[in-house]
Amino acid sequence: MLPAAQAGSPERFQRVDTMSVFRNSSAAEHTAAEIAAATADGRTVVYTDSPGRRIGFAKVRDGRFAPDGVLAVPGEPTSVDILGRLALVAVDTSESFAAPSGVLLVVDLDGRRVVATHDLGGQPDSIDISKDGRHAAVAVENERDEDVNDGEIPQAPAGFLAIVDLKGAPAQWTLRRVELTGIALVAPGDPEPEYVSVNGRGQVAVTLQENNHIAIVDLRSGAVVNHFPAGSVTVQGVDTEDDGRIDPSQAITAAREPDAVAWLDDRTLGTADEGDYRGGSRTWTVFDAASGQVVYSSGNELQQVAIRQGQYPDGRSDNKGVEPEGLAVATFGRHRYAFVGMERANLVAVYDVDDPRRPRFLQALPAGVGPEGLLPIPATGTLVVAAEEDSAEDGVRSSLTSYRVTRTPLSVSLQRNQGTPSIGSDGIGFGALSGLSGIPGDYRDVVAVTDSAYSPTRVLTVDTLSAPARVRAELTVTKDGEPVGYDGEGIAARRGGGYWLAAEGDGKKLPNLLVEVAASGAVVREVPLPAAVAATATGNGFEGVTTTGRGAGEQVWVAVQREWKADRPGEATLARFTPATGEWAFAAYPLDAASTGWIGLSEVTALDDRTLLVLERDNQRGDAAATKKVYRVDITGLTPVAAGAPKPVVAKTLARDLLPALQADGATTHDKVEGLAVVGFGPMRRLVGAVDNDGVDDAPGESVFLRLGWIR
Repeated sequence: MLPAAQAGSPERFQRVDTMSVFRNSSAAEHTAAEIAAATADGRTVVYTDSPGRRIGFAKVRDGRFAPDGVLAVPGEPTSVDILGRLALVAVDTSESFAAPSGVLLVVDLDGRRVVATHDLGGQPDSIDISKDGRHAAVAVENERDEDVNDGEIPQAPAGFLAIVDLKGAPAQWTLRRVELTGIALVAPGDPEPEYVSVNGRGQVAVTLQENNHIAIVDLRSGAVVNHFPAGSVTVQGVDTEDDGRIDPSQAITAAREPDAVAWLDDRTLGTADEGDYRGGSRTWTVFDAASGQVVYSSGNELQQVAIRQGQYPDGRSDNKGVEPEGLAVATFGRHRYAFVGMERANLVAVYDVDDPRRPRFLQALPAGVGPEGLLPIPATGTLVVAAEEDSAEDGVRSSLTSYRVTRTPLSVSLQRNQGTPSIGSDGIGFGALSGLSGIPGDYRDVVAVTDSAYSPTRVLTVDTLSAPARVRAELTVTKDGEPVGYDGEGIAARRGGGYWLAAEGDGKKLPNLLVEVAASGAVVREVPLPAAVAATATGNGFEGVTTTGRGAGEQVWVAVQREWKADRPGEATLARFTPATGEWAFAAYPLDAASTGWIGLSEVTALDDRTLLVLERDNQRGDAAATKKVYRVDITGLTPVAAGAPKPVVAKTLARDLLPALQADGATTHDKVEGLAVVGFGPMRRLVGAVDNDGVDDAPGESVFLRLGWIR
């Protein structure tokens, strides 16, 4: 479970709403929400949309978004901040890396028009406005070309800090240039300022990411009052290998190379240590701004948080791991919080920083893919997270997500535990939960199986009554004494002990298999389909498995995801295997019609020996998701037939629409709800479900556990 520190503070952040930013344009467009800013009242959010070469607007009421249009800009907007009713937008207008350019646009928010344009003299990245409204600081990065000399610096021209004096009308504002050359130990002639943050004393902290350095500049005088290297750190207990295994047993020593920076108070600053071509310590760090000394380092905590929450991106283990990138600090009520964005884990870690030298982890918030901009809005008790990744083809859309600070206690009876993970672990790495099964005679636990995102295949035991639900044990599947990897898409716990696994094939070389596994995890046998049936398989194979009967009367039911070559259009297959005789028999399942994409089966579970529950879903995420349903299938009068005979078509009745549960706390609707299980026995049976997060591989990554109430 997550640390008990959650009980130390009464406030928690709970997700309220998610808005796909294409709603400000069209679903066919490639959009992004990278950096966001809000008006003082918190009712208008402005975000940068670099691929769309525009800024976007959203109205916010009670944490809920309404799209409010866009404004085209003459290049790629990189950052935005707001002064009164004016938005200051940094825009990259560069023609090349060798000839960088950019402008600062001043936008009247009421009239939605540009009222002034200032030449920045280079390619801008980050902007921040001083608390007194007298100055703005702009990091002019003049970033390197990563295709030249493997991205090594120096590469001219050097970057610098631009200070904007905000005196008079916007057209009268003046700019000053602060050189940052000659201070870093790494490529001192080519500083690349990445991010800026202004404290209450009119000092701006500037990260020079590629130079692994931090500078502090007085805004009034433009003098560099301090600078120091960000240094390196050795972190134990991290995963450094992209091998399909979550194994935090290694160590790294790396330069921090910080990206975002934020002041925890006027004398203490924090950095999100994203790394770059030399580094990637997977940490966030707190420095004493006067001495440059490290007073806090998160060590392996961000990795452990992602592992416990089922959102560790193993595919990035060999390259910066969870990749801390964003950082923001703000006071809500009596408490001060730091928010750390993990770009590759799609999480935002929340820390109590009432004592800035002793941050205390509180919770991790699931976000969209690639959380880039973190925007605390204390005026409304809201945190807004801008997630930049957008791929309509993959169903991943750039988004704004809001979270509200609340004192409302969380309850296990919630369909999803808002503001905390809906499933966690005691340090067991998990994710890609593609099948669930109740355990005969157990009113509390279910078992899950991991799919091909991880190897070897593991059977996970999940405590459904804890809050969050908790992965409390794991069992590695072995074959001939060695760990083995299947594309495990379904699991059924047997009455006499052991399991049946449904292993999906690829329709080519990899066959669909029903795998009998002993209670020890050892494979007893692999059961293939009859050759004539296997020859008709496509890449959409076995997706769920369950059992009815017991002893010699045991029957194993397998759900095939979609139509195979010999099937009638719109029909998938329910296959039945009888272990006592070794016989296969088949029936047809009528799929709902898809409005977009396709519809298939993801799971089958027995409610009793007479009734199957079949999980049917489309392959759509977010706004496009329409079908995530559980149907009852009465098998008392069903007679499946042998291979080659015309298959009888089962009748189905709707048992549960899962969309309300998937949308319960303002989340983007996930496409792959793939696990379903009945827990308990007799009249006291509960229905639970799980979402396959694809191992956080180009996917939202949230491991969702659904509490779906009583089922009779």
